[in-house]
This record gives sequence, C-alpha cells and structure tokens, in this order.
Amino acid sequence: MKKWQTYMILVLIMLIWGFNVPALKTLVSEFTPVTITSLRIFTAGVSVFIILGVMGKVRKPTPKELLFIISGGLLNVVSHHYFLSVGLTGTSSTNGGLILGTGPLLTALMATIILRNRPTVIKILGFLSGGIGVAIIVLSGGEGIGGLKMGDLFIFVSIFSQALSFIIISRAARTLDPRLLTGYMLVFGSVVLFVISLFTEPGGLRQLGNASVSIWVLFFASAILATAVGHMIYNHSIGKIGAAETSIFLNLNTFFSLVGASIFLGESVTTYHLIGLVFIVLGVVCGSGTFEEFVIRRKQKRYLERKQNHQM
Repeated sequence: MKKWQTYMILVLIMLIWGFNVPALKTLVSEFTPVTITSLRIFTAGVSVFIILGVMGKVRKPTPKELLFIISGGLLNVVSHHYFLSVGLTGTSSTNGGLILGTGPLLTALMATIILRNRPTVIKILGFLSGGIGVAIIVLSGGEGIGGLKMGDLFIFVSIFSQALSFIIISRAARTLDPRLLTGYMLVFGSVVLFVISLFTEPGGLRQLGNASVSIWVLFFASAILATAVGHMIYNHSIGKIGAAETSIFLNLNTFFSLVGASIFLGESVTTYHLIGLVFIVLGVVCGSGTFEEFVIRRKQKRYLERKQNHQM
C-alpha cells in the first residue's frame, strides 16, 4: 500500500473516532464509565480475533512478544482509558482538550529520545501547527484554561501512557503483526479494567439490564467499528510509517469530534473551529512527511528533466 493511501485511511479512522466521541458520551451517561469501558474494549478484542481468525493471522506470541502485549495493554488500554475517564470528571473540557492535543508532540518527543528518530524542521513545524489548531478549537469555548487540577494531571498521565504505548507498538511490529498485537492488548487490558471496575464500581453490572436496544446497538457499533477495526488499522499504520508520523493524524480527532457533537448532540461549530481546522490540516501535511515527500519528488523530477536535456 502506498503512503498516500495509508494517509487517506488514517483520515477515515479519525473521522470514525471523532464521531465515536458523542457515542461514548451517551454510553457513559447510561452506564458506569469503567465497567462499560472494560466490556466495550473486551468486545472489541474478541472482534479483532474473529477478523484475524478468518484471515488466518492468529498465532501464539513468543515470550518477548508477550512482554510487549502486557506493557502495551497496561499503557494503551488500562492506563489511558482509566485515567482519561477519571480525569475528565475533575477538570474542564478546555483543559482536557488542550492536554489531549499534546499527544502527537509527546509521541514525536519520545520517538526522538527512545528510537533516536529525530524529526526534521518541517515535521516539527507540523507538530506545532497541529497543536495550535487543537488549541484554537478547544479554547473557542470561552471557558479559559484556569488553574491546574488533579484531573489535569490524570489526563496528562492518560495521554502520556498512550504516546509511550505507540513507541512500544512500533517496536513490537518488527516481529508481531500490529493487528494481532491490538487484539491481545485489548483483551488483556479489558480484563484488568474489569477487575478494577469490580472494586471502584461495585454496582456497575446491575445497570446493564436497564439499557434500551438502541443503546446496545450504539455499544456494539462503537466497540467493533471504532475500537476494534479502528485500532487494528491505526496500529498497523504505526508499523508501516512510524509512531510519530501516524500520531500527527490524532489532531484531526478533535475537529471530527466537534462535527460529530454538532450532528448528533446539536452542539455548534464556530468560525474558530474552522480556523483551527486549517492549522490542523497544515500540521497533518507537514508533520506526516507528505509535504517533504512532495518536495523531494519535485526535485527528483527536475533533476531527471535537466539530465535528459543535457543528454540531448
């Protein structure tokens, strides 16, 4: 698959993930957050194994790969989802959005330190542009940043855990199919989250029988489409183009979540959101390496043309 095709698929995944935000808000309002999150992620993990089973891609991991699964599951599933759900109850949406928007920057920074993969100046400008776009969007609500709270720390731990897990996934992808890694991480992480929910939300399971059919349809759509298929493709992309380049597309998540909230929850999209989108698109184009690749191809084309002209 060519790079631009991977980029287009990632944009589609960001659209799905963005529209998944109002779905998650609905689910959390119907059930206790950690309990329903553990069940949703477990459903997603089982779905991944069914898909990969049909493809003939399922195999037992080696002891070294098992370490990647455990560490990735603890970071990408348990820590990220737990601290995110708890953190959002203790801070403003503006603060939470700004902190979550640092994900691509954190991923790029850790890729630089751990993988010694230094980004170019254009990519750094792309990361900054994407961050500015996210900041414009989340600040447009007019709530202000305010003082830091414990919830802010929890959300930072959440996005830091996810960014670090992307580095682990990129390393594990050298020997283990990232899609299979996704399935193992989702199942392992969901079991750990479920055990946590038994202590933190002892009455969570009793609420499951009170939901309507439409809520359960939303649950399975979120679990299978957004979590299972979405994470399979995203983690597969990390193995193809790298953790830093893939993470830049996460900036699109903020805008698409606003669009989804507007369509499904009736929230308004302002001019500031559109201005933020411009910065985000610039960030994706520059941070993903698309612009650099375009410049290099143009230079190569001009070089070949000059070479042909000299030969004539």
